[in-house]
Amino acid sequence: MKNRKQRIIIILLVIFAIASYYKDQDKNKQQTTPNTEISSAYKNKQSDIHVKATGKVIKILPDDNEGNRHQRFIVKVENNLTILIAHNIDLAQRAEISAGDVVAFSGEYEWNKKGGVVHWTHHDPRGKHQGGWIEVNGKRVQ
Repeated sequence: MKNRKQRIIIILLVIFAIASYYKDQDKNKQQTTPNTEISSAYKNKQSDIHVKATGKVIKILPDDNEGNRHQRFIVKVENNLTILIAHNIDLAQRAEISAGDVVAFSGEYEWNKKGGVVHWTHHDPRGKHQGGWIEVNGKRVQ
């Protein structure tokens, strides 16, 4: 009876270890998702394109408090391209981020020679514009 319980415990531990491994693999896969929409838009100098991407936060900037307030930070995506994220904190909750965090985001891309800006990373209270979001450490704000 004791051996049977030990085998069951060992089997459960193995299953847990395998599940944890695959969960980490999925997390790593999400963090390295190619951001081809942004790379293509930057290369072709396109704007007004809704994108979804991931990147690493490399710098937190002061909030822009003129007009609608925006939380601002710079994200590095593939090919060392840097993007400014301008997240409206009058319409959405502030994203809890730190330099070094990997963030996923959805919003509208606007080209500039520095890499571009992504805004509309929040819902549209009037329902006329496609909303976006920011996700970090499993928490999504929109």
